[in-house]
Amino acid sequence: MHLLREIEVHLRRTGMAPTRFGRESVRDPRLVHDMKRGREPGRAMIARVLAFIESRK
Repeated sequence: MHLLREIEVHLRRTGMAPTRFGRESVRDPRLVHDMKRGREPGRAMIARVLAFIESRK
């Protein structure tokens, strides 16, 4: 699974800005930007992001 790909699909589907996504999902507005630059989130953060995406389906 590629978390960044899942996030980008969600952003396109919802029209949500990357900073808003990061802020609402894990309280980090730089999440998406940092992941595009190589940031590797831990298991807990991955779980929070996936739960956020799932709750918005």
